[in-house]
Amino acid sequence: MAKKGDLKRKIAVVRVRGRIHIRGDIKSTLKLLNLNRVNHCVIIEDTPQNRGMINKVKDYVTWGEIDKETLTRMLEKRGRLPGNRRLDEMYMKKTSYKSIKKFADSFMKSDADIKSIDIKPVFRLRPPKTGYERGGVKKPFSVGGALGYRREEINNLLKRMI
Repeated sequence: MAKKGDLKRKIAVVRVRGRIHIRGDIKSTLKLLNLNRVNHCVIIEDTPQNRGMINKVKDYVTWGEIDKETLTRMLEKRGRLPGNRRLDEMYMKKTSYKSIKKFADSFMKSDADIKSIDIKPVFRLRPPKTGYERGGVKKPFSVGGALGYRREEINNLLKRMI
């Protein structure tokens, strides 16, 4: 079992496809992942349980390992507090992390959690500039589409969506 402070990879999962004609078990798994709408993103740890859930909904999402710079930018631009207020440096000074960059460092090291600073776990993103890949949202990333595992390429997609 991983201890607090161990280096675990963080995975960004983005919902790409809509909710029409989805089987019930896939719909409930997307709900457990907090991916209720298209272009919503969550950041989760790379655990076997989370990998199993992602594998189940692989035809509706795209995912990959997020880096610290993209996470910091996403927190600054798309992080929301209760009441749909933006996450800013003034709010972070009231927490124990004092800045968004320090929180991103400790989050990537698994010392902190999204819930520890009371922000919403879902990032609502825009559709990507220049669109998804040429193959569309029904083909996997490996053959030129938008679905499936992207490795570090998820950071390029997220930067276009922020």
